[in-house]
Parts: sequence; C-alpha cells; structure tokens
Amino acid sequence: MIVKPLSWLLVKRDWRRGDRVPRTEGIIIAANHLSWTDPVLLAHFLYNNGRWPIVLAKSTLFKVPFLGHAVRSLRAIPVYRGSSEAAKSLHESEERLKAGGAILFYPEGTCTRDPQLWPMVGKTGAARLALHSGAKVIPVAHWGAQELLPYGEKKPRLFPRKTFRVMVGEPVDLSKYAGRPLHASVLREATADIMAAITAQLAELRGEKPPQTPYDPDGR
Repeated sequence: MIVKPLSWLLVKRDWRRGDRVPRTEGIIIAANHLSWTDPVLLAHFLYNNGRWPIVLAKSTLFKVPFLGHAVRSLRAIPVYRGSSEAAKSLHESEERLKAGGAILFYPEGTCTRDPQLWPMVGKTGAARLALHSGAKVIPVAHWGAQELLPYGEKKPRLFPRKTFRVMVGEPVDLSKYAGRPLHASVLREATADIMAAITAQLAELRGEKPPQTPYDPDGR
C-alpha cells in the first residue's frame, strides 16, 4: 500500500529479466547498493516478480519509533554489528531460506564509495550463507536510484522523473567451492564471484566497461 504507489510516483521503470527470479525456493538475492532509496525501489521490482524480499537491517532501526514497527512488519532480519550476537542474523537468514524465503543481501554492506559507482569489494556474509545453506545466489544490478537520492543527501531530486533500471542475472556458479572448508580465502573467492556477477549485469545496464579491479574501501 505504501511502497508500490511511492515507486510508481517517483520513478519510471526499465525492468529486465525478472523471469530469472525463482518463484518458490529459498534464494539469496545479491544486489549492488547506490542509494538509501534503492531498497524500496528494488522491493517493488521483486514483489512484482513474485517474491517478498526479506531485508537485513541494522538492529538499531528496530528501536526507532514507527520505523521499528514497519521494519518488523516487513519481516526484516536484524543485524547486530560488532557484538557477540552478530552471527544471529546469518542463522535467522538460513532458517528463512529453509522456509522458502528470498533474502535480499547487499554484499558491499553500504552504498558504494567507488567514484564511478561501480560495485566495491564485497563482505563475505552472502557467500558464507550461500555455501553453508546451498541456496542459489541471484545477482541483481540496478541503476538510477542514485539520481533520485544521491548517497549522503537528504532531499530527493524528484524532477525530472528518473528511471530505475534493473537487470537480473543467472544464478552465480559456486559449485567449485562445494565441500571445501569455509576458510577466509574460500569466502573471499566466492564473494568475488558474486560481486563479479553483479558487476556484469550493471555493465550491461550502463552500457559501459567496469574497472578491472573493484574499489576496496579498506585499501587492501
């Protein structure tokens, strides 16, 4: 009642290959992150393609008046960063996958800091969840949300009306990691494969060539 009318009002749509989103099984949807608005716009896309997106949200949001109620109503999973409860979010995500849920994951962990807005080096949570659960990872790239609300700004740029573009890729092939211990090196390699799949979809959306090496905010 809120998200879809807002999405229709704020942006025009260029949605591609929604047929690649599995309709029934537990899946991990791995997407790039450009703006505070893209979870709302991407949720509309996923809902219209038969999936209710289960978002991982900072635990502090659950304590905010009204917003906390909304986040809980949307069946979001709280993420406890930097605490002994940090693993809870992955455990709950795995339980939701077993029940057939669609987990929307932003492997970068935050909006990209790449100067040209390409996906950054990802964090390993999505890869760990995929390899531990066996769930498919569906790479999804989007473009346009950053024109509506650039990262760090609070006032949206409503006019002229922006276009929100989405491209869905084939499931990421992680079969070479099957049966291997989930050491840090394995998780980093699998994460790199996931980010490369997202970047490939974004390159097609943008009609541009991505950088050979993704931006690393930690300078590694």
